[in-house]
Amino acid sequence: MRTYGSVLFIALLATSFVASAQDVREAYNFSNLTTQGTARSMGFGNALGSVGGDFSSLSVNPAGLGIYRSSELTLTPSLRMNATSSEYTENTTSNNNTHFNFNNFGLVFTNAPKGKRYEHRSWKTVSFAVGMNRVADFNADYTYSGKNMTSSASQAFESDANQSHLDPTVVDNSLGSMGYQSYLLNQNAAGNYVSSVPFSGGVMQQKSSHTTGGIDEYTFSLGGNYKEKLMLGITIGVPVVNYHNSSYYSETLSPDNTMSNPNGFGYFNYSQSLDITGAGVNAKIGAIYKFNDMFRFGLAFHSPTYYSLHDVSAPAITTMHNDSLSILSADNGYLNTNVFDYNLSTPWKGVLSATIMLNKFGFITADYEYVDYSSMRYVFQDGIDNNGVPYQQEADAINQTIKKTYQGASNFRLGGEGRISSHFMARVGFGYYGNAYSAYGESTANAPYSTQRIDVSAGVGFRFRHFFTDLGFVHSMYQGYEQPYNVVYNDGKGTNYVYSGAPVTVPTAKIDYALNNLALTVGVKF
Repeated sequence: MRTYGSVLFIALLATSFVASAQDVREAYNFSNLTTQGTARSMGFGNALGSVGGDFSSLSVNPAGLGIYRSSELTLTPSLRMNATSSEYTENTTSNNNTHFNFNNFGLVFTNAPKGKRYEHRSWKTVSFAVGMNRVADFNADYTYSGKNMTSSASQAFESDANQSHLDPTVVDNSLGSMGYQSYLLNQNAAGNYVSSVPFSGGVMQQKSSHTTGGIDEYTFSLGGNYKEKLMLGITIGVPVVNYHNSSYYSETLSPDNTMSNPNGFGYFNYSQSLDITGAGVNAKIGAIYKFNDMFRFGLAFHSPTYYSLHDVSAPAITTMHNDSLSILSADNGYLNTNVFDYNLSTPWKGVLSATIMLNKFGFITADYEYVDYSSMRYVFQDGIDNNGVPYQQEADAINQTIKKTYQGASNFRLGGEGRISSHFMARVGFGYYGNAYSAYGESTANAPYSTQRIDVSAGVGFRFRHFFTDLGFVHSMYQGYEQPYNVVYNDGKGTNYVYSGAPVTVPTAKIDYALNNLALTVGVKF
């Protein structure tokens, strides 16, 4: 390993081998929420805006509390079964994982007078509820691999070193420094940093990602029923974030690479762990109007969520040259563990809904939801980075990219419940979640071409006087696109930062997601 001097904190927004924590994709991940509460709501596609009478509605339209006629306790364990299929340079790889969690627990206290008290009161019922709905699940694994003859991830290190005018005596967590200190980069006669990887003869590349965690929203809600016509409700939500990602990238020469290898390059591995924890606060207000016994209309507004987040990340790199192994990581003291605190505000959301009640035979219901993803914003702490740039100036640059990259998206949910007998119900549902990326976003490197998702669902339920149980299943399908590394080889002013070959062509991996959620709700009425 090369001699090193002082250790500097990583510049969070430097050109990145993998996405930094505070970036446009993280903002979207924490804003793209779908309530995964009770098995009943899952069964009819979570189209909850005007149905009510279900604890999950507190995270969609809290006016649903006005439908309650008794108090209730619910608990919903679930089993998540995820599958991914990835294609990279015409090579296909599959992954599967299964995990257990709780979608929901909730307690509703309802005051519903009877007899003459009911007749004389304008507010027919008043309910208070407290509990939790899971609104995001991050659990997913994927791997892609293949042969690349157009570029090497080492060029991301090379570009960073040249762009930052790396001081070779300084060791920090920047890509340029890690590349040079691990012998992935060398300096040429002109003093420029160059990759030691003979990639034009072909390199075998592999990227894997393992993500766990989710967002659980703790709800505190109040709602009531006015003259059996107007239901009103408000929810104060406290979403709690728990996100963990471990990513791993490896690159080695392909067996048929006959290029000259004067630096004796063997392979290199780059890994990074990222933990994000924090909490936020939001408000939801809603109304449901009952035109008659057959038709209901719902309206709800969700404020932005204001998060306070804490990131801890740790990179590591291992390289092999001429049978000599170099390892740089936080564990052996050569690199820092990066810690950063910041704030994020997510988009506002509006929900319109309608329900047709089919007497005692069930109902058909639909929701339309609009989410303005371009309104996501970061606020960073006071201070400056290693280059003397204020952190908030960096946040403002990300916010401008968010505004260009994202747009408003329209989501549709449709569902129905049929009463088969006095105790047994069957349910089906469908959901379409629109593309949040603008035309600019679709052309941006390392961004999905589309965030469209389709959900299909089904379920059954059993109702008795004081006890009920439901089983629900949701199958979600969507695609993601990812480049394993980014290379900034031109600053827009004619300066080329890559000296081992430009322009840089990075292949794109296509990842097909098939996510399955099976949930069981048990509840009692009192």
